[in-house]
Amino acid sequence: MNKLNVKKGDTVLVISGADKGKKGKILVSHPSKSRVVVQGVHMITRHVKPRRQGEAGGRIEQEGTIHVSNVKLICPECRMPTKAVHRMVERNGKTVSVRACSECKKTID
Repeated sequence: MNKLNVKKGDTVLVISGADKGKKGKILVSHPSKSRVVVQGVHMITRHVKPRRQGEAGGRIEQEGTIHVSNVKLICPECRMPTKAVHRMVERNGKTVSVRACSECKKTID
């Protein structure tokens, strides 16, 4: 399984593609496919049939997936787009890997 440097709930900046420059929150991540769903980015139209009697069909606008290499993490401390670096930190007597901002050096997790 692939490891992503971003996860659900992170705020990211889209750095390439049609939605370049947009910011949004990650709603879903798919590590096996290296793709994420970002709020308000890469809107696609789905055509939905009515499934029950009385239910309306139609077109639904929803977010599509984009490749994780097209987004950059925004640090919650310094509010700058950054590359997440991993550092080993001791917590509760155990050494764990945490994400940190490469700009301000503060931990993100």
